[in-house]
Order: sequence, then C-alpha cells, then structure tokens
Amino acid sequence: MKKGYLSDYFVSVSAKYLSAVEADGLRSNQHEFNGIKEFKEMLGSEKKTFDTTFLYLSYNEDKHISAQGKLTWYDARENHPTRSEYRLYYQSVSVFDEVNEGDLLLVCKREDNTLFVIISESGSTIENQICWLFNIENENLNKGLDFHIYEKNNTTKLNLVSKFILEELGIDVTDSLVEENYIDILLKEFPEGFPSTKAFSSFAKKTSEISNSKGKPDESILHWMEHEEVLFRTFEKYIIDDQLKKGFKDTERFISFSLSVQNRRKSRAGHAFENHLKQIFLDHKVSFSFNKKTELKCRPDFIFPGIEEYKDHEFPDNKLFMLAVKKTCKDRWRQILVEAQRIPKKHLLTLEPSISSSQTDEMKLQNVELVIPQEIQTTYSTEQQNDLISISEFISLVK
Repeated sequence: MKKGYLSDYFVSVSAKYLSAVEADGLRSNQHEFNGIKEFKEMLGSEKKTFDTTFLYLSYNEDKHISAQGKLTWYDARENHPTRSEYRLYYQSVSVFDEVNEGDLLLVCKREDNTLFVIISESGSTIENQICWLFNIENENLNKGLDFHIYEKNNTTKLNLVSKFILEELGIDVTDSLVEENYIDILLKEFPEGFPSTKAFSSFAKKTSEISNSKGKPDESILHWMEHEEVLFRTFEKYIIDDQLKKGFKDTERFISFSLSVQNRRKSRAGHAFENHLKQIFLDHKVSFSFNKKTELKCRPDFIFPGIEEYKDHEFPDNKLFMLAVKKTCKDRWRQILVEAQRIPKKHLLTLEPSISSSQTDEMKLQNVELVIPQEIQTTYSTEQQNDLISISEFISLVK
C-alpha cells in the first residue's frame, strides 16, 4: 500500500500535558495512567493489551530513548453495576525515567492495532513539530486532552515537512516516496548506479516541473528537494532490492553494504540542498563564492558577493553577507558563529520546521537571522515569523 497520508500511519492520536502527579507516577513506576477516560474513544470499552513502542524525545538528540513494551487498557471497576474507571497499565520502561511535569504525552493508535507512546520534553523543538504535524492545539491541551481521528478519506497529502517530522519519530516514510515509474529513466541515465550528488541534483532539476527558479525561489527549493528525494529513494530501493536478491558472500560484505547505504543517505541530503541553492542564486544572477576559506580555516557555505571582496579590506563590511546552510539545525547552528568574522550578522538557511522559541530567541541574541522558505514559515508562531526572512527576501538583500 502506498503511504502518502497521515491516516496511513495513524488511526487516532490523543495528547495531553503531564501533570506533576502523572510525571511523578511515571518515574516511580506506579505502572498505571489514571484519570484518562477520554482515551475510551480511541481504545474502546473492552480489556485489551497492545504491543507498544515508547519514545522519549528531548532538546538533546543524544538523550532520545526508545523501548518496546505493552500497554493494557482495562476497566478497574468492571464488576461494578454502575461505575467505570478505565486505566492504562504499562510495564516498566526506561523512557519514563526522564519525564517531567509539562512534558507532552501522545498516545497514538496505528493501523496495525499497535500503540505508539511519545513523550516530548516541554518547550523543545520536537514538541513544536509534533503539535504541528498532528494539528494539536495548545488551547485544547490546557483544558485537558486533545483528541484526533484520522479518516481514511483524508485528502491532505504529506509534504516534505511532514515526512521530515515522521522520520524524526523513527517512522520509515520510504513507501510514500518511491515512484516506480521513474525506474526506467533512472537506469537509463545512471546504468552504473548512483552518480555524484551534483549530477543527481542536476538530473532532479531537469526532470522536475520547475526548470527555472527565477521569481519563485522559495517554492523551487522545496519542489526540487522533494523531487530529488523521490528519485533518490526510488533508485535506492531498486539497488537495495537487487543486491538482496543477489545475496552476500559473508557478513562483512553485508555490513559494508548496509553502512554505505546509511552514509549515502546522511551525506546526500545536505549536498542536494547546497546544489539546488547554487542553482537558485545563478538563476537570480546573484554573485557568490561557495565553501571558500576565511579565517581560522573556516569555510562558510556562501559568501556574497564573493571571497575576493571579503579578502579586500577596502570593500565595505556592510556590503558583505554570509549564508550558512543546514537542512536541520539541532545544536549545530552555533558552529557558524566563528565563521566569516568580518560579517557580524550571520544568516542561516534551514528546512527545519517549528524550531522552539527558546532556540530562535538565542539565535536572535547571537545575531543570527533565520532564512526559511515561505511555506515552512507557517509552522512557526506568529511572533517568531516576525524575525524570519524568506529566500526571496534574502536574495533581494544580497543582490
């Protein structure tokens, strides 16, 4: 089944902020959620035990925890003639050791009748992203619980941003990206397998619906990135399936092949982002230098109007600009603060949605201005959007 809709991954989702009592109970292994009668619409009225994936997500990606376990839904007053008291019983899992008051709890029911329990640290970027993905409203959460059912006839397709967040949750979205009708053209163009990232990005642009980004840079970068991702995942799946059919002579060759797949995925996306941005600047006749050395052996992604002007100390500082490019920010955005020291104001272009206000406030304090494609800006709060600029606005600034 082709997966391209949120309803293909989740049947329903309930969300609530953890109270101090609930957080203390989870940490002390009381083994039950109390006072959650609202879950009845999701889980029904009969006693059931669900295979469950537990996930804790924090500010620090290194502290993310996942575990497998079971949840049992039952009525503690099943034999009472008039009263019901539904509870969720859980086995001890390490995920709950990290929870605190105010963390966001999601109980998600999946199509295969398993549950997915997500706890995200209060105020974190991933909490914002989860709320945006599932359309969870703070107003409803402050009243208690926000509940959503995802109907199968939902016609809203997942976009690049939605798929990014699902993958952050550890959900494989490959099926929603593979387009088998591209296989023949990919094999004809690249009979020896994957080419350089530059060649693959060029091919993606050539086969996309947008041939020139002039006048629409924000739309173009998202379209080209998503189209290249479709081509990449389609070609990758074909190559992996073909190799699996051939088999491996020994374990070492299997491990080597697996690592090459993972490494290619990690490196390609960032390079694709850079390749398409270069093309956008060329389409708009913007002068730039890419990855040239400045001070301290630093190599900013983009210098405007160029490295020669940057090294010419008679060229006015206020006419120099730098742009760092990161598909996702995480904590790595601080790396750019020491780059291009002649340019006090740093610009950072990212595709990451819903970065937390605490992080964007820190960026602003460090004189970093975020450049976000127009469509992704809608995942940020109204207050945050006042401090964002689009790619189109950035081009006007440096041109």
